[in-house]
Amino acid sequence: GLLAKQSSGSVLVRYEDTVVLVAVNASSKPPVGLGYFPLSVEYREKSYAGGKIPGGYFKREGRPAEKEIIAARLTDRAIRPLFPKEFQCDTQVFINLLSTDQENPADILGSIGTSMALMLSDLPWSGPISTVRLGFVDGKTLLNPTYTELESSQLDLIISGNQDSVIMIEGEAKEISEEDLLTAIEYGQEAIKDICNFQLEMLQSVKVDKRRIEEEKPNQELINAINEKIDGKLNTLTTISDKKKRSSSRYEFVDGVVEELETEYPEQSSFIKEYIEDQMKVEVRNQILENGTRIDGRGMKDIRPISVMLDVLPRTHGSALFSRGETQSLCTVTLGSKSDEQYVDDIDGEFKKSYMLHYNFPPFSVGETKRFLGISRREVGHGNLAERALKAVMPASEEFPYTVRVVSDILESNGSSSMASVCGGSLALMNAGVKIKSPVAGISIGLVKSGDNEVLITDILGDEDHYGDMDFKVAGTNEGITAVQVDLKISGISQQLISKTLQLAKEARLQILEAMNQHISIPSETLSEFAPKIATLKIDTERIGDLIGPGGKNIRAIIKNFECDVDVEDDGTVTISSATSENLERARHHVEMLTVTPEVGEIYEGSVKRIQDFGAFVEILPGKDGLLHISKIEHRRIENVRDVLKIGDKVKVKIIKIDDMGRIDLSRKALLDRPDDSSYDKEKSEHPKGKTDRNKRFSRKGSKAS
Repeated sequence: GLLAKQSSGSVLVRYEDTVVLVAVNASSKPPVGLGYFPLSVEYREKSYAGGKIPGGYFKREGRPAEKEIIAARLTDRAIRPLFPKEFQCDTQVFINLLSTDQENPADILGSIGTSMALMLSDLPWSGPISTVRLGFVDGKTLLNPTYTELESSQLDLIISGNQDSVIMIEGEAKEISEEDLLTAIEYGQEAIKDICNFQLEMLQSVKVDKRRIEEEKPNQELINAINEKIDGKLNTLTTISDKKKRSSSRYEFVDGVVEELETEYPEQSSFIKEYIEDQMKVEVRNQILENGTRIDGRGMKDIRPISVMLDVLPRTHGSALFSRGETQSLCTVTLGSKSDEQYVDDIDGEFKKSYMLHYNFPPFSVGETKRFLGISRREVGHGNLAERALKAVMPASEEFPYTVRVVSDILESNGSSSMASVCGGSLALMNAGVKIKSPVAGISIGLVKSGDNEVLITDILGDEDHYGDMDFKVAGTNEGITAVQVDLKISGISQQLISKTLQLAKEARLQILEAMNQHISIPSETLSEFAPKIATLKIDTERIGDLIGPGGKNIRAIIKNFECDVDVEDDGTVTISSATSENLERARHHVEMLTVTPEVGEIYEGSVKRIQDFGAFVEILPGKDGLLHISKIEHRRIENVRDVLKIGDKVKVKIIKIDDMGRIDLSRKALLDRPDDSSYDKEKSEHPKGKTDRNKRFSRKGSKAS
């Protein structure tokens, strides 16, 4: 009753110093002939929430970032199953992050606030729900861990549910076992109950009048006429194993029924199509529940045929084509340098990503045409799930200093394309030579539930997902789970059902991994010839300035002269990348020479840069000169330096002294064999010690007489 008072429902949620405002609204009447529930959830982070001004030319927030899209989807998937089917008014949930303490994530607060706002509104909704985040450290579950705690956690899991069951699960793990994951979910369910009770207590002091939904009475005569046309024919239509033939047969059948009835029942085509679709759903579900028969004739635990091809593209750094039934993913891997890392300017902190996975779902993958308006939220969500599934096995940057981009292009889809992306991505990474710890596979488990009758089905088809009640995706290695996502169309599932599903998913995952391992089971030893060549070395942090040079002069020269990229970290880690091994080695050697610390006794082959009467200045390292005094050039006495040395001459010298100011004295004489005694004694007699003209002695600072 304080903020956003003209909204149907609004609430402010605060957890420590993280604050979100949630407002929900819906149109007064449903759109005509829409045929689905138009729910949209928007999650927006305000830059001022973290004390920042937006970067870029336009100093205001723009389109949502991937993080915001993922947060919006978390709330959408949790609340959508609890709206009544009859309610089809245009509904919008708006979540604004107003303040962040940069320690407590705000995404779960958006879901809790949405639940409370819907309960306060006049919208019909079967809440409340709650959402919690769970971590797992040293065998113990953490409730709502901070960003800092998540860094050492084996699990980052978000679950939503009501007082009785779980509605949505999303998260990543570091090869956690099914038993530990189930323990965490059970722990989170208890916290969800407490937060749901807290919402109900608040509602006791508020009077809420909910909308009444007026159901249109169906035309019984039309229904009877449709039933006569479809009687006994749906079984045949729903058991065609080939997706394309099944779809075309259905469209042809439905259009025929509409055409036959349109004269007697004009302007009823939408109702006829919806009714037949509902009856097909009933038919598919009954076949599974009563007869144990699936659309394509498989058993409940059977996985569709798997095929794998490696190196399918000639110039990519790694590629794999993974097919499971009529779902096909073309995965490619591109290796880049440190400069290719993705820079993320987030209100909760700034960081760089050296690994990313992008998922594309073009309309041709399902034989359709539609306007291409850029990346959809579904593509962002599926890509994020696949990225997290492979994240746990990616090598550390110290072990594999490349930026890695995986792209999954879905070429054909009939269910579980995100899990196909996980399998294809794992294969492509190994094909590219990325040193992943273990292969990863993913599988989707479906559910058909009627009362107490529950049937789980492995590796669901698109229609089984569409007509079923659950899409439970699990990805992982032989050792454990790396990612999980659960979407429901019913009001929740029990802990017992979750346990059964996890065990079924494990059995299927191990089968898929076995099939994948027949093609490739460990990363390739060599990288593609087209991949950049990268080397890393560590330098003294005090020498970083020498590498960069005044105004970046030195590092720019390296990049230009050796056609490479050079990246320097604050800890002294230097990463060099080049298209050729030759340029890489030359650049690496130059960096070493620029940053090495000279020591007395070391020998260098330097270049004469300047000549003075008292000696020559020799560059022993890039930008580092030492004085080769005239008396240290040879064992014999030299009247003129230019008689022995010229500018540009290469000369081998030894460091004999480094003073407190870092000035270096060199000797060439120390590396030369001593002449025979007779010639040496003769030279000494001609130039007795102490008889040298005072004007011939010079200081090392210039040419003036001492």
